[in-house]
Amino acid sequence: MDPLTIGYICVAALFIFLALGVPVGVAMGVLGVAGMYVGFGEAFAFGQLRTLPFSVVNNYAFAVLPMFVLMGVLAESSGITSQLFHAGELWLRNRKGGLYQAVVVGSAIFAAVSGSTIVNAVVFTRLAFPHMIRFGYSRALSIGSIAAAGSFAAMIPPSITMVIYAIITEQSVGKLLIAGALPGILTAVVYLMGISVMVRIRPSLAPDIKELSTRAEKWSALWGVSPVALLIVLVLGGIYFGFFPPSAAGAIGAFGAFCIAVTRKWGQGSKWLTSSLRDAASVSCIIFIILIGGLIFSRMLVVSGVIDGFVELVNTFAYSPLRFMIFISIMYIILGCFLDTTSMLVVTLPFVFPAVQQLDIDPIWFGIVLVKLIEISVITPPVGINLFAVLGSVSGQAQFQDVVKGVLPFLLMEILVLLMLIAFPSIATWLPEQMIAS
Repeated sequence: MDPLTIGYICVAALFIFLALGVPVGVAMGVLGVAGMYVGFGEAFAFGQLRTLPFSVVNNYAFAVLPMFVLMGVLAESSGITSQLFHAGELWLRNRKGGLYQAVVVGSAIFAAVSGSTIVNAVVFTRLAFPHMIRFGYSRALSIGSIAAAGSFAAMIPPSITMVIYAIITEQSVGKLLIAGALPGILTAVVYLMGISVMVRIRPSLAPDIKELSTRAEKWSALWGVSPVALLIVLVLGGIYFGFFPPSAAGAIGAFGAFCIAVTRKWGQGSKWLTSSLRDAASVSCIIFIILIGGLIFSRMLVVSGVIDGFVELVNTFAYSPLRFMIFISIMYIILGCFLDTTSMLVVTLPFVFPAVQQLDIDPIWFGIVLVKLIEISVITPPVGINLFAVLGSVSGQAQFQDVVKGVLPFLLMEILVLLMLIAFPSIATWLPEQMIAS
């Protein structure tokens, strides 16, 4: 059996393994080693197995991942999410649809310290959904807005998704992170405008709230979230102006989140810190297992010739950048129904990125468009991962049809932003081009 046939069999076997529920990192690692063993012999397969995992964990560039994960976990432990929503609610509650907008603003800010779409969605579901129902807001639109706004964490830096894309494709982590800032802000603005239009067309979606908040309450709440704003400015500003590389920025961000958590948890013992470190280590290990398994699998695809065959196929059927982007958009939205964001990137980029290079597409711009597609995929019915994350957090207070109905308007807004990114690439590329250092 020739190596190319073995490669195609391994690709088919991967989707069978995933359908059977085998963890994606394990599935890719086992199939990668098996494919190299059968196609190229024992020495080659076990030589790769001895060297590749070590090269991954020994790579300094990968240090940014556990640091950003720890930053997000500590920020969540500090209780800053409740303060973000509380501040947004006080400032926006008397606007028509103000609680929807408070969720959008709070999620966008928390995304700048979290980096996980599922964490964002779950945290704001538990925090905001009961509040929105108490004031008579639409059950469907409430849970839909929370699920959709949770996807901001994939785009708004520091984004774990963006870091993984940068490392796999060997692009600048700093440029990718900064490139996500304007598209992330644009998405939040489109959401705010879309909500304003919806509640004016259908006022019943958001009854007026008569409870007024004083100016002192508003400014006090804003002061309470100011440390997080300073932390975001420090981390992203440091990367943008070249004061420190992304790996150091992750460490600074984690330390800043630790300081915020300590001041808020003072006198409550150290249990919260132990739990946070354990959660951060667990998430980081899962990500690294997926990365190692994916890189072993992609190495097998390279040496077997599968990737060269895929590039030739793309050149035949999607021979122009526009046709390629249409093909990729459909593919990622479908895959988002079955895979989490990390798995999606690791499984597909070994195939897709060589075609991107062949078509001479800007890799920074493509990374932003790809992340936007991932944002869309995680909220696309029937099995977008964020939909089930929020549904599992409402304790039976909403049905699946409520989530689907509520998220559809935001899907349309996401597609609008996607079209804007494709039509005007400078939205993604302008800021990275102005950076002092990458």
